[in-house]
Amino acid sequence: MAKHTLLTADRPTGKLHIGHYIGSLKNRVKLQNSGDYRSFIMIADMQALTDNARNPEKIRQSLIQVALDYLAVGIDPKKSTILIQSQIPALNELTMYYLDLVTLARLKRNPTVKAEIKQKGFGDNVPAGFLAYPVSQAADITAFKADTVPVGDDQEPMLEQAREIVRTFNSTYQQDVLVEPQGLFSPEGQGRLPGLDGNAKMSKSLNNAIYLSDNAAEVHQKVMRMYTDPHHIHVEDPGQIAGNTVFEYLDIFGTDKEHIAQLKAHYQAGGLGDVQVKRYLEEVLNAVLEPIRQRRHVYEQDLGQVYQILQKGSQVANEVAEQTLAEVRAAIGVNYFEQ
Repeated sequence: MAKHTLLTADRPTGKLHIGHYIGSLKNRVKLQNSGDYRSFIMIADMQALTDNARNPEKIRQSLIQVALDYLAVGIDPKKSTILIQSQIPALNELTMYYLDLVTLARLKRNPTVKAEIKQKGFGDNVPAGFLAYPVSQAADITAFKADTVPVGDDQEPMLEQAREIVRTFNSTYQQDVLVEPQGLFSPEGQGRLPGLDGNAKMSKSLNNAIYLSDNAAEVHQKVMRMYTDPHHIHVEDPGQIAGNTVFEYLDIFGTDKEHIAQLKAHYQAGGLGDVQVKRYLEEVLNAVLEPIRQRRHVYEQDLGQVYQILQKGSQVANEVAEQTLAEVRAAIGVNYFEQ
């Protein structure tokens, strides 16, 4: 029997890329297969709509792509519950109750939200739903009584806000209904992957990503335009390893550490061209991606099956969330017809 309950999620705003894989998906599969966790893996379409409300088709089209990526990397619907956020009505009601326990000032102070508002350029026109999405996240987590939430370092403020809501709720209504979640941070060396252009973040919006669904030709094209050492102009020139995206990827994805060490030494001494190193990285990435592509192709042939997996997972999740909601209603005292 699983010792812990885990919740993790992705916004369906496009296909998932290798940054998602190394940062979270790979570890999700490992946790799923450990048997220590009851895993709920959510496609957070309502959260995606907070800044895409005028383009719902983008979310609809992306949702099935994210589901395919999940199945392709090895998320097993027999071991994990894959659900769609909008199909769990209890989450909306829980969010409303929690909003009454959080001040506007506290929401504005959340550093993750502040950073994202600045990044998206909302200014004073930030959607209310976007500002309040940490409360929605708290509803997602507590609905399944998740005690474990895999997160990156930048998401810790969101978890802390969820913990505050849990403490406030349990204290206000003098019942330990909700469970405080703890963050499960990415293993060392599996943090944020830099973009192909050397940007600190691989991102769909920055067009600097290799997607899990990219074919070999697409991977070749993208690897060949990757950022390296701008001062390594001629093959015979000594090259820099630090800040060289190609070698950063090799450190993360490569398994032959001895060969990679030899490449580094050769590159730093001079006499090794960028193209040769990139060709090796291309081989390394395709070795990782090919099994994922093959599994994705199988599921793409029967999208009806994929939707059935999502529907079944959402039904299972809905039953769990409704039980939590019943307990929350009872604690508040709004279960008028059940007394």
